[in-house]
Amino acid sequence: MERRPYFVLGDFGSNLLVGALVAVATGAVVGDAWPMALGMGLGMLLGDLIALPAAVALSMLFGAMELMLPLMLTGMVAGMAAGMAGTATALGTADGVVLGGVCGLVVCAGTYAFNGYLHARHRREQS
Repeated sequence: MERRPYFVLGDFGSNLLVGALVAVATGAVVGDAWPMALGMGLGMLLGDLIALPAAVALSMLFGAMELMLPLMLTGMVAGMAAGMAGTATALGTADGVVLGGVCGLVVCAGTYAFNGYLHARHRREQS
């Protein structure tokens, strides 16, 4: 688990950026007349299509192993959330940025917490 500020801020910033991009893109495509399941599915697809090139580009700066899982998960979660929100009401750019950013931060924090839990459990089992 990375603890150096450059990488921690890079991880959280990357997830924030990708989440915002995915939610804005999904909100622009999904309309309020769409069925929720279709909006979620398209949001997940857009999330993967946006997160994969972003993860490849950002992994040169922050490391591939630390960035790939959270960014792909952020793309899917932000896409699903924006797809669901877009079917209820029109999702504007500002709302998409906030929704996607929150999704990205929650996913990154959850990934860090789960990674810490696994490392602590492994240390307990070793002793």
